[in-house]
Amino acid sequence: MAASGAEVAQQQIDEIEALSSIYGEDWCVVDEDEKIYCIKINDCLDQPKWTLCLQVILPPGYPTAEPPIYQLNAPWLRGQDYMELANSLEEIYIQNLGESILYLWVEKIREVLIEKAQSSDPEPDIKKTSEEVDENDGDDFVLDRQPIHEDPIKMLNYITSGSQEDEELPPVHHGNPITDRRSTFQAHLAPVVTPRQVKRVLEKLYENKKIASATHNIYAYRIYCEDKQTFLQDCEDDGETAAGGRLLHLMQILNVHNVLVVVSRWYGGILLGPDRFKHINNCARNVLVEYSYVPSVEESSKQAGKSKKTRKDNKKRTEH
Repeated sequence: MAASGAEVAQQQIDEIEALSSIYGEDWCVVDEDEKIYCIKINDCLDQPKWTLCLQVILPPGYPTAEPPIYQLNAPWLRGQDYMELANSLEEIYIQNLGESILYLWVEKIREVLIEKAQSSDPEPDIKKTSEEVDENDGDDFVLDRQPIHEDPIKMLNYITSGSQEDEELPPVHHGNPITDRRSTFQAHLAPVVTPRQVKRVLEKLYENKKIASATHNIYAYRIYCEDKQTFLQDCEDDGETAAGGRLLHLMQILNVHNVLVVVSRWYGGILLGPDRFKHINNCARNVLVEYSYVPSVEESSKQAGKSKKTRKDNKKRTEH
């Protein structure tokens, strides 16, 4: 006899509670309502070299009638490695039809990572790549400078190495998330006046296990240097090709300065195409409006109305 909806839901609850207890801080709830979870898995070394984030979405029919929807997130995982691991997970599902399988999946992934750590495989390439590749995703603008960084924290270490003073950690604010087709986007904002503060804010954000598990953490910052009357600005795609440059371009158009904006994206398994860039920029703009770096649409309309009225009054005076 098929399990009822209530029984299936209880099986999911029981499994999630067990996994949360077993894996502790490595287990992360991305979206409780959408049943999206993530677990960080490593090779069990004191200083892990091989790590991977397994993100799963539990459909209403799991575990009795549907498999989990999953995404394997690791900068080094691509090509043959990805296919072999995906085939192993699907084989586990087929061998355990109707059963809860997330624990088996996690431990299988851990076994693969331990084998890699013990083998002669070179250490993983940490450069991220986007899950989405579109033929028409080419840049529609050109920035004066848009460097590609394999490691944003390492690059900022280089930029800030000349400064010996510890900068105060600025307040970090979080915007409202946007969810579309199971992908979630959330912006974070901090006032910054030096690259060292940018580095400190990024390190602070990455201490949050949910943010650290994001598929991409795209950021851009603009700092106005009054003594030189110029801007110090930079951006990072974090594997989401051209997203950092688009974010910086938005900040240039809005003419904001002395601010860092980070947009986290948790990929939900469904390709969004160009819509992902729209969500990244909307998240960023919303948080900039919320913290008064940019006037809201209503305020802009009022200001435009006042300017229009002033022009009319001036025209009347000129005519008289």
